Amino acid sequence: MAEQLKRRADIAEDLKWDLSAIFSTQAEFEQAAEQLPKDVQAFSDKYNGNLDGVDTLIAAIKEYEGLMAKASHLGQYGMLPVSVDISDSEAQQQSRHVSNVLAGISANLSFFNSQVQEADEATLDAVVEKEPQYGPFVREVKAAKKAKLDPNVEKALAQLGPVFDAPSEIFEQARSADADFGTFEVDGQEYELSFVLYEEVYMYSDNPKIRRAAYDKFSEVMSKYKNTVATAFYTHLQTEKTIATMRGYDSIFDYLLESQEVDQELYHRQIDMIMKDFAPVMRKFITHLKDVHGLEKMTYADLKVDLDPEYTTPLTIEESKDLVQKAMAPLGEDYVNMIMRSYPERWTDFAQNIGKRSGAFCSTTYGKHPYVMITWTGELTDAYTLFHELGHAGQGVLSNENNPLSSARPSLYLIEGPSTFNELLLTDYLQGKTDDPRMERSILSKMISKTYFHNFVTHLLEAAYQREVYRLIDAGKSFDANKLSEIKRSVLEEFWGDSVELEPGAELTWMRQIHYYMGLYPYTYSAGLTIATQAFLKIKSGEEKVDGWLEFLALGGQKVPAEAPLVAGVDITTDKPLTDTIKYLDETVDRIIELTGELENK
Repeated sequence: MAEQLKRRADIAEDLKWDLSAIFSTQAEFEQAAEQLPKDVQAFSDKYNGNLDGVDTLIAAIKEYEGLMAKASHLGQYGMLPVSVDISDSEAQQQSRHVSNVLAGISANLSFFNSQVQEADEATLDAVVEKEPQYGPFVREVKAAKKAKLDPNVEKALAQLGPVFDAPSEIFEQARSADADFGTFEVDGQEYELSFVLYEEVYMYSDNPKIRRAAYDKFSEVMSKYKNTVATAFYTHLQTEKTIATMRGYDSIFDYLLESQEVDQELYHRQIDMIMKDFAPVMRKFITHLKDVHGLEKMTYADLKVDLDPEYTTPLTIEESKDLVQKAMAPLGEDYVNMIMRSYPERWTDFAQNIGKRSGAFCSTTYGKHPYVMITWTGELTDAYTLFHELGHAGQGVLSNENNPLSSARPSLYLIEGPSTFNELLLTDYLQGKTDDPRMERSILSKMISKTYFHNFVTHLLEAAYQREVYRLIDAGKSFDANKLSEIKRSVLEEFWGDSVELEPGAELTWMRQIHYYMGLYPYTYSAGLTIATQAFLKIKSGEEKVDGWLEFLALGGQKVPAEAPLVAGVDITTDKPLTDTIKYLDETVDRIIELTGELENK
């Protein structure tokens, strides 16, 4: 039967998130959007040119945090609706209006960071001595000093925020709004196709005819937009390179990694080791997948098929509540109760509807509960996505509760640890419930194909591709759509070798992910998963207690990435966590193959 998507207006309210926790009415939101620029102007009048003395600086930081919290509330309320319905013209207009308001606010507040960075070391140290909670803020101020530009330039850059965001918006419009994927036909049956339907449904279909036909049609339509998307991406990277040069960075990598507080060694090690050492593990898994399905060849379109699709477990949203309570129980009653609030308070948008973007995310903002977007299809795999995003939500709540706004956000390098840790809890819980080899194999294969494939392969291959593109830009070279496709194909060939046939369309994978517009983000998935895996295994073995992990979740930005995981017993300054993680996954794949042998010999 063809998949039919509903309009957003026809979706039941209990499947949608409830944004009234941010602003109870549209009128309240509009009033806040009108009032905040006035409050920012008053702040500017009070402190611009007057940030003298420790006490004044502390008072200004506190007021600044209050303004930034309000700005984040405006941003969340104004922009989240577009992510669930890009076809809603009113939501588009509201999003752009908020973007402009926030750009004005950012420009008017740009003096603050510039003038705080002009404070001498003794004054900044005195701020921390008097208010230790501002230690992370001061640490970042000191780091930013070397890249500081003239205050007028900083203000101009802030005002240009919406322009700098345009490439990602062009990308999103091209794939989610403008692209008409039409339908495809298999054995006389017509199937509706969209970006979301391919990414969330057909890519996982257990019918190879449907899977491959959907892939062919999807690739055909995507290719029509490759030049538009490539131009948008080139514009984005040139903007980043220009700003990096303006701020005195020799390399775009140094510029983008500065905000993550990690060096190039950590960045390159993560990509290089997985490309070299994890590739053989995944080739072994994917070859086993091919053999189990009796496929003559494993194509790129087949990569996400379930090892045992007939054993896929249906799961309702209501049933997911029980799963959350039981699987997350090792994190303690307080943590579970916090996460369970997400259901009655409607943190999560579960809906499948026309215009909803693909993928999933968690949006956290200071002083409000998080918001999660997923697309619920009624399968156990959805639980992995939900657990992942609720992991972000849990960290967001705990970080915000235990830190002032200026130090509540962890480094991007750490951000994917909590999300993938919760996926490991889910796998462990499900595995502990069964002594059936088929069930165990299904659970372990889902861990490989969902948790690790997504984060250790899909996003890592994005990172390896992204690195080569950034190297071009660093060298002063350019690219077009064909060059991007060439780079992407070469990365895929290096990783998969001859275990996967890369049919036409595989090279267009660079068109499918918003992450490329978020700096050096893709590699952090595998970095976070490495931390999560090590912490999980140590807690499970009794070597570490769960208290250390909960402390890690509450750290916010208190510690730099090299130090933060130490509270959970993980040392990322060595390659041991990554080596151990790859070994654990290799043993898991061997166990899957062993279980298949047991089932075949029954």
